[in-house]
Amino acid sequence: MNKQQNILIIGAGLCGSLLALRLGQRGYHVTVMEKRPDLRKVNISAGRSINLAFSDRGNKAMKLVGIENQVKALCIPMNGRMIHDKDGNTFLSNYSGRDYEYINSISRGDLNALLLDEAEKHENVSIYFNRKCKSVDFENTTALFYDYESKTEFVEDADVIFATDGAGSAMRKSYYLGKKFLFSFSQDYLTHGYKELSILPTKEGDYKIYKNALHIWPRGSFMLIALPNLDGSFTVTLFLSHDDGEYNFSNLTTPENVTDFFKKEFPDALELMPNLIEDFFKNPTSPLGTVKCSPWHFKGNTLLMGDAAHAIVPFYGQGMNASFEDVVEFDTVLEKHKNPSTKSDWETIFKAYERTRKKDTDAIADLAIDNFHEMKEHVNHDLFREKRNLEMALEQHFPEEYTSKYSLVTFNENIGYREAMLKGRAQDKAILNMLADKKIDLNGDLRSILDKVKFETEAILEDDRIAGLK
Repeated sequence: MNKQQNILIIGAGLCGSLLALRLGQRGYHVTVMEKRPDLRKVNISAGRSINLAFSDRGNKAMKLVGIENQVKALCIPMNGRMIHDKDGNTFLSNYSGRDYEYINSISRGDLNALLLDEAEKHENVSIYFNRKCKSVDFENTTALFYDYESKTEFVEDADVIFATDGAGSAMRKSYYLGKKFLFSFSQDYLTHGYKELSILPTKEGDYKIYKNALHIWPRGSFMLIALPNLDGSFTVTLFLSHDDGEYNFSNLTTPENVTDFFKKEFPDALELMPNLIEDFFKNPTSPLGTVKCSPWHFKGNTLLMGDAAHAIVPFYGQGMNASFEDVVEFDTVLEKHKNPSTKSDWETIFKAYERTRKKDTDAIADLAIDNFHEMKEHVNHDLFREKRNLEMALEQHFPEEYTSKYSLVTFNENIGYREAMLKGRAQDKAILNMLADKKIDLNGDLRSILDKVKFETEAILEDDRIAGLK
C-alpha cells in the first residue's frame, strides 16, 4: 500500500462516510469535505427520508467494514407489506416465502453517525463539515470549496477525488460543464413528489399499528407508506402528483383541503395522525428523479459514486443499498489491483469498476420505476395478489429452486441487479401469462406448477437472448 496517496471525498453522507471508512482501513490518507453541519451535533433532516429500507446488499458492506452487529442494533425487521384499503381493511403480503428473508427499517441519521464515528477512529481519516464544493478541476485534481464558518473560499488538492455528494453532485456538474471529454447525462423526474409526515407513538411509547411491516395505502395514482422507528413512531411518506388528479400538491394548500383528502383516501391513517396538518405544512415537498450518466470517471484522478453517479427513486428500497454495494464492488476491484500509485493505475481501476457496475445500477433504476407503479396500484389487483401468493408458496416449499424477482433483487446479494432483473421479469411474465390464460390451477400440485413456471421462464429468457436483451 502506498500510504502517501491522498484521497479527497466530497460528501459525508451514507456512501461517502462508508467509503472513507473502508479506504481508511486500507491505509489511505483520506480527507472528507461535507457541505452540511455535522449531523451528530445538529438536526439536519430538512424533509429528507428519516428512515430507509436496509437489506442484504447493504449488510454485505457492513460485514466488509466489520460493523454488522452495531448496525443490526439500529434495525427494525419488516417481514412484508401491510396493505391498507380505503375501508380500513388490512392484509400482510410477505416479502418472501423464506422466514429468514426480510428487510429492515433503519434511521438514516443514526446509521450515518455510526459510519462517521467509525471512520474517524482512523488517524488517517479527517472529516470536515460546513464546506461546500463549488467546482472540481478534474485535470489538476483540485476542488474549490466555500467554508461557511470562515466565509472564505479555498482549494483542496489530492491524488484522487471521489464524489459522493448525491444527486446534485458538484463534480458531476463540473464534468458536464467542462466539456473536456464526451459526457452523457440524464435526469428524469416523476410527475410525483413526496412529503414526509409522521405517526407518533402512544403516550406509553408503543406503536399505534403493527410494528414489523412496511405499511402501504395504495390508491392507484398515489400512495402513502409508513416505516417504523425505534422510538415507537412511524415515518410516513405521501407520494402524490404535483399537478394532476383531484388532489395534488399544488391544490392541497389549506388545512381543510388536506384533512378532506385524508378523510376520503386514508381515513384509518388520519385517525393515527393528529399532527398531520403541522407536519404537512412544515415539511417540504421534494422531487423524485433518476440520474444516469457516463463515464463516471475522468482519466485516473476522479470518480463519481453513489447517487452522484446513479440516483434512483426510492420504490425498491435499494438506493442506500446500491450505494453501499458500490463501495463493496469498488473494494473488490481495488483488491485485484493492489498498490495503485499513478494515474494510469487508478484509471485501470476506475474503468474496471464502471464496466462491471454500471449495468447493474442502470437495472435497479429501471426496477425502482417499475415498483413505483406496483406499489401505488398493482398490489390491490387480484391477479397480482394471486401471483404473490403463488410465489410465496413456491419459495416456502421449494426454497432452493424458486426465488421471486423481489427476492432476487433484495435478498440475493451475490448476483447483480441486472441478472436479477432479467430473470425476475421473465418469471413475472411467465406466471402472469399463465394465470391470465388459466394454465395454472392454484389449487393444483405445486411441483407441477413450479415445473411449468421454470419452463415458461426459460422460454422467455431464450427469446430475450435471441433478441439481444440478455
